[in-house]
Amino acid sequence: MESVGPDQTGLMLPVVMEETCWGCAGISLSLWGTGLPLSTLAYTGTPEQLMKWAPLMFGTPDEPKVAALCVTEPNAGSDVSALRTTARRDGDEWVLNGQKIFATNGGPAGVRIVVATVDPDLGHRGQAAFIVGPDTPGIKPGKKEKKLGIRASDTSEVLLEDCRVPLENVLGGPEKLERKLEEARAKNGTKQSAALKTFEMTRPSVAAQAVGIARAAFEFARDYAKERTTFGRPIIDNQGIAFKLADMAMEIDAARLLTHRAAWLGRNGTFEHAEGSMSKLKVGETAVWVTEQAVQILGGYGYIKDFPVEKWYRDAKIYTIFEGTSEIQRIVISRALAR
Repeated sequence: MESVGPDQTGLMLPVVMEETCWGCAGISLSLWGTGLPLSTLAYTGTPEQLMKWAPLMFGTPDEPKVAALCVTEPNAGSDVSALRTTARRDGDEWVLNGQKIFATNGGPAGVRIVVATVDPDLGHRGQAAFIVGPDTPGIKPGKKEKKLGIRASDTSEVLLEDCRVPLENVLGGPEKLERKLEEARAKNGTKQSAALKTFEMTRPSVAAQAVGIARAAFEFARDYAKERTTFGRPIIDNQGIAFKLADMAMEIDAARLLTHRAAWLGRNGTFEHAEGSMSKLKVGETAVWVTEQAVQILGGYGYIKDFPVEKWYRDAKIYTIFEGTSEIQRIVISRALAR
């Protein structure tokens, strides 16, 4: 990972993500969604794979590109062991077949990282991630989802039908995959899938996005409360509103500090107690609560599209769902505490 960037604090990306999501989470996710397949490539791939494919994920200033990580399936969300997309070796190629859903940038992506099952008898330990390059026959976008929030971000189905990729396109290389499968068959393999490892490492960045949404809603509600008058005085002078804003500010700051701690640990140390999941869980639920309070402070105006708080409310909800639901985060954290 040392080759990924010069930021030794791990805080640069979360700070930037907070600011861009303060502006619009959907547009931000369109821009930063490539970070998820890039992280998978960086953590699981070889240095040669990283150097070859990372530039293709982003394109050039004149012709920018995006990439997608394709994991979720109709019957496999939180349970990655239930993935049914298959990868079958055929000579010097892998043949991929399956259906992926809810892929960020799944439609416009040039490069897609697809998680597929090589040996179904081994569960998630029999899975691997494969690089599918631009214009590869056998892969195509399916339905583009119509979502509650983050509507500017493409969320699409990805269909694979006899999609052939070179043998060397398995992340980490075919030799590493064979060793992994042999260890799994001998019951000595890792208990964590590559996809789950990636999600844990990227959760502070996802949390930072939710901080931006929460902060935008809080700042708008605060300024509104200073200007809106009832009974001859600004509503912020009422304890019911003032205390609500105080709690919103406190929860946002606490959530941001959890996020920055997790980002620093992800870059400089290790997660001992699922700190990545802690940050994502705390900030996701904080963002939903803060945006709901912002709607409440604006009253009827908060419920109509003339004001942006209803958008932030809709945008915030996904952060308790994608990249691990709040319920899954609690499982991850409790298991880490029990070790």
